[in-house]
Amino acid sequence: MNKNITHFKGRYLSMLERDGWEFVSRSNASKVVALVAVTADREIILVEQYRKPVGASVIEIPAGLVGDHDDPDESVLVAAERELEEETGYTAARFDLLMECPSSAGMSDEIISFVVAHGLVRTGPGGGDSSENIITYAVALDEVNDWLHEQRADGKMLDPKVYTALHWLQSGIIE
Repeated sequence: MNKNITHFKGRYLSMLERDGWEFVSRSNASKVVALVAVTADREIILVEQYRKPVGASVIEIPAGLVGDHDDPDESVLVAAERELEEETGYTAARFDLLMECPSSAGMSDEIISFVVAHGLVRTGPGGGDSSENIITYAVALDEVNDWLHEQRADGKMLDPKVYTALHWLQSGIIE
């Protein structure tokens, strides 16, 4: 395999080339963790935040970077615990890695680690760190499709990872 050529390196992203293919890589993290979190009352935990690249508020599953807090060796499960509490105010009794996959294999080398959070308890306000303004929602699974339709009608964008999580939940792959 040929070595990467760096065309640009910023604080958070780098533009690389390998074998004639240009792609983006994170400069400040090793992976992304995305959380599938459901309460005992069968409510999926979703978040909303304004995303500058798309110029809109986006409904997402809780997620964050792995290894971006001065700990390049941070584990996915430790990052999952940190991000869940930081973004949503929930803690979990257990975290299980479900799968790892590329976020956009033709554009980025980024890997998403999907983690299931079990035994949720609301312990804080959530909202993200000082650079974020995150709104947390607990939406009943039997009402989530209508709720998402309303959010879209209100002009919000929907991250496709929400539908990935719902597929796993509604098909019984995860409980």
